[in-house]
Amino acid sequence: MDEYSLKLDKFLIPLISKISNPIILELGVENGRSTKKFFQICKANNGKLFSVDIKDCSKILNDSNWNFLKSRDDNFEYINSKLPEKIDVLFIDSLHEANHVKKLIYGYYPKIRKEGYIFIDDISHLPYLKDQPRNNFYCEINNKETFKILLSIYSKNIENFELNFSFMSSGLAIIKKLNDNNLLPFDNLQERNQSLKNILRKIWKKLKKD
Repeated sequence: MDEYSLKLDKFLIPLISKISNPIILELGVENGRSTKKFFQICKANNGKLFSVDIKDCSKILNDSNWNFLKSRDDNFEYINSKLPEKIDVLFIDSLHEANHVKKLIYGYYPKIRKEGYIFIDDISHLPYLKDQPRNNFYCEINNKETFKILLSIYSKNIENFELNFSFMSSGLAIIKKLNDNNLLPFDNLQERNQSLKNILRKIWKKLKKD
């Protein structure tokens, strides 16, 4: 089993496999690996799966419980018109750029049912570092920016959702919605790694070491 499938089986599927009549929205289909896993859950639990991709992936499955929408994933008006009022699961695995992921989270968050989940794939930059086998500048930078923006959103919404991470393979963020509040806007984290105090701390540590 490949790392991607193993990651889903270990950290995602167990959280949603017991949901009755699940409504799942999947953004990004590609070869249908996640699509088929979600569809199995929907078939077993009398649910429906809605999958979105800009490419024509309509031949991945052939079943009335699967709805393929050929569209941009941020075409909110069109996609929401095809969905029930609320959904249980949102899986984001399309364009892995931080601002786009942020746009999708804020755009679809009101559709998520209380106790529902948002999963964001590709949040770890570690496999893409220069000295790693996947060595890829684009993925390294974008995954790291996505990870940081998720922390920024969470820092302003701690009471609204739980946030957990898996760092298996390219990583997975797990958001569990706690209430029906709207997401609050966020600012960049007010970190002090570039502060004068921290610079002096590093100098002092170096002097002590020497």
